[in-house]
Amino acid sequence: MAYLSWRLAQRWCPSSLQVTSFPVVQLHMNRTAMRASQKDFEDAMNQVKLLKKDPGNEVKLKLYALYKQATEGPCNMPKPGVFDLINKAKWDAWNALGSLPKEAARQNYVDLVSSLSPSLESSSQVEPGTDRKSTGFETLVVTSEDGITKIMFNRPTRKNAINTEMYHEIMHALKAASKDDSIITVLTGNGDYYSSGNDLTNFTDIPPGGVEEKAKNSAILLREFVGCFIDFPKPLIAVVNGPAVGISVTLLGLFDAVYASDRATEMLIFGKKLTAGEACAQGLVTEVFPESTFQKEVWTRLKAFAKLPPNAVRISKEVIRKREREKLHAVNAEECSVLQGRWLSDECANAVVNFLSRKSKL
Repeated sequence: MAYLSWRLAQRWCPSSLQVTSFPVVQLHMNRTAMRASQKDFEDAMNQVKLLKKDPGNEVKLKLYALYKQATEGPCNMPKPGVFDLINKAKWDAWNALGSLPKEAARQNYVDLVSSLSPSLESSSQVEPGTDRKSTGFETLVVTSEDGITKIMFNRPTRKNAINTEMYHEIMHALKAASKDDSIITVLTGNGDYYSSGNDLTNFTDIPPGGVEEKAKNSAILLREFVGCFIDFPKPLIAVVNGPAVGISVTLLGLFDAVYASDRATEMLIFGKKLTAGEACAQGLVTEVFPESTFQKEVWTRLKAFAKLPPNAVRISKEVIRKREREKLHAVNAEECSVLQGRWLSDECANAVVNFLSRKSKL
């Protein structure tokens, strides 16, 4: 099972938004206007607080750096240590501004916030034609229609990487689907990927109790998360529309059927990619369809399933899964215990640092 992601919870300016990854940002002075007043600047800060959607990590670092440059001038703080990833990312962004004047930084901050305004009310990317009926989800699109509840991973710009919020939202959506009127529940991804696994940038949110507390809490979360799949009472079907990595692969064994596009790949161990056909041969995928007809063929089949008698379908799954449920929970508990130890290892820490260091240079 892949490493569990953790959500970054560090403030970056006077607002409630949070940084979740750390690209080095190159900022450029706006040469056309440098006349933003202090009131314009304060109004822009208030606008940022009203953003309903995460503007993205690069934008958040730009805003942080411009805010610091506009209020304090050039970066005058000591460079944080290599393991202080959050503050190092913010320091890099601020320091990249060099000697940019406060007035120019203030104007650039106002201009940047103004450019975000059209997207203040925009929704996340969703496949064309998607009937969005869900409310209250930031990382998912959940719809229920014609006997099918569809849970779509909706972080396409992040390859549907799973952060802590997404873990909680998937659990919430599964618990709701287990009690609604649908016959089957389907999980799929929005965009090119099914899911790229855990969002490794979230490994940097360390609580007051240190990494030991983080590892313990994360093991508890992971055990509960996987338990939701083990105990799900209805037929659970994965529609693997693209590449799947890490935990999004290991979970497939808990589905009742897995349908994959022939462009999908599965990556789990040794960094080796399995084609959908190879995964099917190993019993991880039920059936593979050509990409050109994938959605049409799969959803035609799913709609037929959704017309089956609901009680008969539930009872059939219960009979099939009953004997193995206890064993699955035992394996889940053991794996979470092992992972808790691995998250505390130097090997894990070095891998995450190397990953984030490469990401920051992009």
